Amino acid sequence: YLKKNLGNIEDLIQAGASLENLSKRQKNCLETIKKVYEQQQSMWENKTQSVPQRIVSLTQPHIRPIVRGKAGKPIEFGAKLSVSCVDNYVFLDKISWENFNESCHLKEQVEKYKETFGYYPESVHVDKIYRTRENRNWCKERGIRISGPKLGRPPKNVSEEEKKQAHSDECFRNAIEGKFGQAKRRFSLNLVMTKLPETSITSIAITFLVVNLSKLLRQFLSLFLSLFTNNRTKELIKPPFINFDYTLNNFYVLKLIDLSENSWSKVAQILEKLFPQTLIRVSLSG
Repeated sequence: YLKKNLGNIEDLIQAGASLENLSKRQKNCLETIKKVYEQQQSMWENKTQSVPQRIVSLTQPHIRPIVRGKAGKPIEFGAKLSVSCVDNYVFLDKISWENFNESCHLKEQVEKYKETFGYYPESVHVDKIYRTRENRNWCKERGIRISGPKLGRPPKNVSEEEKKQAHSDECFRNAIEGKFGQAKRRFSLNLVMTKLPETSITSIAITFLVVNLSKLLRQFLSLFLSLFTNNRTKELIKPPFINFDYTLNNFYVLKLIDLSENSWSKVAQILEKLFPQTLIRVSLSG
């Protein structure tokens, strides 16, 4: 029936009919229906159940089915992301509507890290799919430790130090999983309502931007509170979650401030003029 209807439309066009009265959405939908028919016809003739760039939605033809193998949801639909987490800040490295192998982009992500910070990371904490022989050799040549067990048969005897290191690496890697959970629960990453591929990519990128801004806001609050913390008396003890030097170093590493201008000393001088009764201690390293 679909072949017959499409044939009738082609006959009308050859007889002099025009599609100018159709809206842009109707024209796009008609072209999508033609592609769906061609894909279904190809699978039926070749007796296969898959086809490259398979269309599963008439209103969103750019969406592809992605086999995940999860319990209850073996196949998912939507954009596939490749992100990295540095000091609890998320970097969106790759986003695509096509299914791709994440392990092929590890080198590119590490090179972006070096381009941003000027040096290679000491260690890379990745999922099992990234721990290929090629990636391991590439990281070893550059002095980068990659998390996870070695390839091959697992050893019979594992030292306590190796077990402790493996547990520490796995706990450290959970930070990126937590960022995905935070983006989905608090910032509606799993409720993207846009239809076009451009607007959907923009919405996803803005979500991770807000995640980073929330982290930055908490650090600024900790830095501000640490300015009013008095360490010289036992009556007022600095809370363990507020560390001025640690927060300041994070801002410097992420290039949020420039310590060469001694900007925080200027801030301290202004605050001393405004609050002469308050003791403000500013320590700059490097």
